Amino acid sequence: MKFSNLFGKTQKNISTNAESISHQLMLRAGFILQIAAGVYAYMPIAYKAFRKIENIIRNELNKSGAQEVHMPALQPVDLWEKSNRKESYGPVLFQLKDRRERELVLGPTHEEVITQMVKSNVESYRDLPLNLYQIQVKFRDEARPRAGLLRGREFHMKDAYSFDIDQKGLDKRYDQMVEVYKSIFQKCGLPVLVVQADSGAIGGKDSQEFILTTDVGEDTIIYCNSCEYVANSEKAVFKHDELPIEDELNLIEVSTPLVKTIEDVSKFFNCDTKKTIKSVIYMIENELVMVSIRGDLDINEIKLSNIFKGKDLRLATDEELIKSDLLPGFISPVGLQGKSNFHFLFDNSLKTGSNFISGGNKIDSHYNNVNIPRDILVSEFNDLALADNGYRCSECNDTLSTTKGVEVGHVFKLGTSYSESLGAYYTDENGSQKPILMGCYGIGVGRVLAAAIEQNHDDKGIVFPSEISPYQIHLVGINLNDNYVAESCEDIYNRLNDNDYEIIFDDRDESAGVKLADADLMGFPIRMVVSSRSLKNNSVEIKLRKESESFLVEINKLEEYLSSIR
Repeated sequence: MKFSNLFGKTQKNISTNAESISHQLMLRAGFILQIAAGVYAYMPIAYKAFRKIENIIRNELNKSGAQEVHMPALQPVDLWEKSNRKESYGPVLFQLKDRRERELVLGPTHEEVITQMVKSNVESYRDLPLNLYQIQVKFRDEARPRAGLLRGREFHMKDAYSFDIDQKGLDKRYDQMVEVYKSIFQKCGLPVLVVQADSGAIGGKDSQEFILTTDVGEDTIIYCNSCEYVANSEKAVFKHDELPIEDELNLIEVSTPLVKTIEDVSKFFNCDTKKTIKSVIYMIENELVMVSIRGDLDINEIKLSNIFKGKDLRLATDEELIKSDLLPGFISPVGLQGKSNFHFLFDNSLKTGSNFISGGNKIDSHYNNVNIPRDILVSEFNDLALADNGYRCSECNDTLSTTKGVEVGHVFKLGTSYSESLGAYYTDENGSQKPILMGCYGIGVGRVLAAAIEQNHDDKGIVFPSEISPYQIHLVGINLNDNYVAESCEDIYNRLNDNDYEIIFDDRDESAGVKLADADLMGFPIRMVVSSRSLKNNSVEIKLRKESESFLVEINKLEEYLSSIR
């Protein structure tokens, strides 16, 4: 490809709304064009990288025995009603009606459709196992699409679905797909962490994410410094500090003017925040839920939502609290149980300890020496706490640390939730009807491209991993008005093209500074500069994008050099 023929130009000025590095660099390099909020067109260079990622995914899946299918983006809403996901997806689900007023959705994922396909084609255990996949466009009406290709409203995903007769088969298929995913990302030149994860609206039991670490990632990853424990913060567990056993003291009410926050309480009573009880009120589908946790910890709202099967939750407003005779800043379960018509939930952190301090359910009032179960009845404790840096590992008791990352893949054991709700059964060896066990496996193709740039860039631009780089060689001719330079560039370009090297030749009538800056911005692995100075040594100047120094290679030894680094 010659630069003068390339569709798409590098940009000096880009939108100030571009938050992430990958978004900024892809706009500046002329790789993508925003058509609407969260909707992007791929220009030729970006699409070359996209197709490389796609081909790696396809090759690895085909080698594993998976079969490629293609499913419609447009889906009847009744499938989503049968699976009970229409409500759980909420406003993220694009919904529309056709001219006959039939309700449809634009698929954010394809569990319902693939289950329908298998239901129509699988009769007995002899038809299983199956592993089917597609690479297809998806739609999600994100409230705030951001970061370019990292979170859009229209995006491309590889989604695969496995079908087995029993749990043993599902476990085998799941483990196989985890290894396939590791191979995919290794062949893309991208080191990933495999972490325990929450299943979210997809549902299912076991779930793992494949995370590309980057400082600006939207996911927080919790990992142990000593053992192999690693999990998304939404899923992570940790070992609580056990508080010392004390003799129970009498419950007393203390006047606490202007003391509302946990920090205020800690200062007023001259105690550690671990000795306090924090109670937070949520509204879950018009029902109030009081969640109590030790004051030094935060509530994990994903874990809370999972207790209520993914129902929408939000913090109750002050108006809603007051209407229910609750006073913001002074809330406690003490004295309310049995009198109020809302749920009470308690975190595992309250299993140990005594003589806690909690709100007094009156203005400027707190209870001291609160004890469980004397003052608060707890029928069940739940894991509701958010893990964080410095907490103790539940596996080995060492210290947990945090890092940021971008999710590029996700695998789930769905079990029978979709097959039962949509009627996908098989006949076993004894003639009995049984639900098919399913697994689900996703990779965001455009997200992989963006995440690769998030992880691989410097202050000059993109630093593409060679495995997914659109071009391997960026040939730059300096002063092409010099016939010798121009002829040498054409000769090198044609030779390398003929030998199947992926090469782009910057043949524009631009200054050396502009051409070299654009080469750094686009980030292809090898930059070759041909100039009158290099030609004095019958050489080209080569600089690897990952390195700071350049060096000369004789023109007649170019292929030999390139073969040595392939």
